[in-house]
Order: sequence, then C-alpha cells, then structure tokens
Amino acid sequence: MYASTFIFGKKNFDDAFHRLDQTIAAAAKEIPGYLGEEAWENPGTGLYANVYYWQSMEALQALMQHPAHLQAKAAQSNWLDGYRVVISEVIREYGQSGLGLQNGSQTT
Repeated sequence: MYASTFIFGKKNFDDAFHRLDQTIAAAAKEIPGYLGEEAWENPGTGLYANVYYWQSMEALQALMQHPAHLQAKAAQSNWLDGYRVVISEVIREYGQSGLGLQNGSQTT
C-alpha cells in the first residue's frame, strides 16, 4: 500500500477551487487501486493534510496524471500558501479495526 500526503497552507478557496477539488476527489475514487482518504488539520501550524491511500504506485500515478490534478497543480498559487507532498510505502498498519479509511476499505 502507498500513501500520498498533500500538506498545505490555505489562502482563499473560491468556487473554482471547490469545483476542481471535488473533481479531483471524484476522479481518485474512480481509479482502480484507490483505498481511501483522510484529512487532517493542525491548528498550531495552520497546515492541512489530505492523505490518499493506494493499492499500487501505478494507481497513485494515475491520479497525478489526471487532467484535473494537473490543472490544480498549475494554479495552486491562487489558493495555497505553499505545499509539500510526501509519497510513502506503508510497511504495516495495525490498531482498532473500527478506525477504517474514509470512503475506502480497511487494508490490514
């Protein structure tokens, strides 16, 4: 399993941002190998994180090459106060089974 973590600071999220964000989220869910997602906010730093989980690197790369994702990346400075992406391979996952992935399946 792979995780792609998108960490960002917010500027102004207008209607164009929300439409594009919804398009990307819908596209991710349609990609074979999408496992789920989570979102986090750190009030202390003002940063946000969206974490997507993938069965394979190919599935993750399919989202990275999606036209809506490329459009958002090109226009990110309109909405974001900086960003960082962390791609990682998940070696192990354990804990309470009731804490499954949002809109996805538990992968333990």
